Amino acid sequence: MRGAGRGHLLIVSCVLSAGLLAAVSPAAEAAPGPRYSPGSPGAGDPYFPDMGNGGYDVGHYDIRLAFDPGTGAIDATTTILATATQNLSRFDLDFQGPLTISKLSVNGLDATFTRSGAQELVITPPYGLRKGSSFVVSVSYAGVPQKIDDPALGLSGWVATKDGAIALNQPIGAATYYPVNDTPDDKATYTQTITVPAGLTVLANGEPGPTTTRDHRSTFRWFMNRPMASELSMLAIGAYNVTRGVTPGGLPDITAIGQAIDTKPGQGQVFNRTTAQIVQWESSVYGPYPFDSTGGIIADVGVGYALETQSRPVYDQRTSDVDGDLLAHELGHQWFGDSLTPVHWSDIWLNEGFATYSEWLYQEKVNNIPVQQTFAKAYADEEDWSGEVADPGRDRIFDDLVYNRGAMTLQALRMQIGDRAFFRVLSEWPTAHRYGTVSTQQFIRFVERLTHRDLGAFFRTWLYQPGKPAL
Repeated sequence: MRGAGRGHLLIVSCVLSAGLLAAVSPAAEAAPGPRYSPGSPGAGDPYFPDMGNGGYDVGHYDIRLAFDPGTGAIDATTTILATATQNLSRFDLDFQGPLTISKLSVNGLDATFTRSGAQELVITPPYGLRKGSSFVVSVSYAGVPQKIDDPALGLSGWVATKDGAIALNQPIGAATYYPVNDTPDDKATYTQTITVPAGLTVLANGEPGPTTTRDHRSTFRWFMNRPMASELSMLAIGAYNVTRGVTPGGLPDITAIGQAIDTKPGQGQVFNRTTAQIVQWESSVYGPYPFDSTGGIIADVGVGYALETQSRPVYDQRTSDVDGDLLAHELGHQWFGDSLTPVHWSDIWLNEGFATYSEWLYQEKVNNIPVQQTFAKAYADEEDWSGEVADPGRDRIFDDLVYNRGAMTLQALRMQIGDRAFFRVLSEWPTAHRYGTVSTQQFIRFVERLTHRDLGAFFRTWLYQPGKPAL
């Protein structure tokens, strides 16, 4: 727990004490107890049935990790504060790859565990966990994390780089370096305390704590105090040039560029300033920025995409030069995808359709290209109208089906309900569900309540029926 916030330390200490008392109380042992059963080994997402777990809700992750760039190995302890949502006899965490567990405890007592399948860590505590009770899981482990290379979805998880590593966890990568309830439907706060050789830099989600250096090793601390889905967690280790600033609204703005690719004079200042300006503009459209800082990281990762990691997106420099359109897309995700996270992966158009529409709005603002013109071109150029936007299928969650056709759906909605109602949707939808999980059906009901209109036929045509909609 070294490096955790004082509040989190106090919470864990109190829970640990309560758990130990419950374990040894003779009265508790004598009293007739409830029936206990295992938590489910999946969270119920039809696209990723093995991801996530049932029976508990995570409140906080405390990740302590030391990284050796020479071997690529980590030595880590992750401590999890959770609450049982049923009477648990055992429960699962997602944890995959060749990492070796050296110690595992529940409420300070050694617990038995097994590894099952590709990612299930099955934990049996020394006594049952009552529904509603808080408990602490601590897992110590070591090894060389391995990235995931999915034929349809690409690279994710812990990705080694020339000077360190970057963890990009969408959709299934978080469990490559820490035990986790890896489902968007279980958000939690995070503390990350990362130790590296002096001279390297660590960036992560949220706000930085104090950095200390001792015996040629530096320890960085980062705190994400807003609920975050595991697929949005991030860790970047390497040689970075870091620029700090503030947005026009006074929000801390922390950006970084890998030293090996920071070859243009003043590039860091431009990146920092453009990020701040776009966050300020999007706040005027979507409502208050949902997190306590912003920023971004440009790195040579080799994954071929940028990712909306919470509060601080990562841009792989191989995707293209990082321009305003890309920044508008990933920063727009801070409202749509990060603060509001789809409850199921089938609802990912609520991420990507809105983020792509952010690009269209930005092009109108900066380049005077009307959104309707962009829509008309996309509508005319689209060749593949197969598939359902609101149910694309597991292997198509990153296709144009959810990006461009999702954005087209929003512009078609704008034409249907008018500008005044539409821009109310853009600002009130993320405000009403801030830090929560949302579904397509929730969005439809929200729009219908706001407009006092039955829009069932419209949404069926644009979201649930394959084929090119008539305008």
